[in-house]
Amino acid sequence: MEYFFEIHKDLPREGPGNNETTRKAFFFLKDLPSHPLILDVGCGTGMQTIQLAKLIEGKIIALDNHQPFLDQLKMSAEKEGVVDKIETVNKSMFSIDFDYDSFDVIWSEGAIYIYGFEKALVDWKRLLRKGGYLVASEFSSILPDLPKEASNFLKEVYPDIKTITQNLEIIRKAGYSLIKYLHLPKSGWEDYFIPIEARTSDLKKKYQGNKGASDVIDAELREMHLLRKYYEYHDYIFYILQNK
Repeated sequence: MEYFFEIHKDLPREGPGNNETTRKAFFFLKDLPSHPLILDVGCGTGMQTIQLAKLIEGKIIALDNHQPFLDQLKMSAEKEGVVDKIETVNKSMFSIDFDYDSFDVIWSEGAIYIYGFEKALVDWKRLLRKGGYLVASEFSSILPDLPKEASNFLKEVYPDIKTITQNLEIIRKAGYSLIKYLHLPKSGWEDYFIPIEARTSDLKKKYQGNKGASDVIDAELREMHLLRKYYEYHDYIFYILQNK
């Protein structure tokens, strides 16, 4: 984990996504209160948190269990002039203990898989006010007949990946109304990959001869290579849901 966090330290994003898609998803949320309360689960370094803060007059609770990410978020929020709208909380998403009916919006970009998409929809629903929204980007399968190389890779990194149709059925059973689902554009992947490539290039030189570091770096590069190579077979999908 030491080498993993060194790769990801101070990166603008901790997962695929971009501000354009965050804004686009947010504008599907209608009839929000004038000062909504948002819970950003697994916020990471918080690029999406800051973008949301620029769109509202309310407050965001940004939750993550890695303090350096939260520290970076605070610094970025100060630079962007939105620090007063954001409260950081160092806590695991498995230990969420907010009051029922607390939030107008629960947001999670690229992190809900850690908890489990289906389980999160069920467990987090109690935190939403009536008519509140849950917005999450989830890695989803798009095309059938995935090539064997890609299939074997996904069994390693995300064996529970589901199709959009399967996720829509999970959403229905969990008692949400689907407002919209959006594909993350390819630029949203590159906004994540390019800074990592620059970082791993530097770290390869720094840790030359260190097998432990090299294994972590190579695994990160392999993941990016295969995600790019088979991009058309899978994507992050923003699911925009409303609590019935």
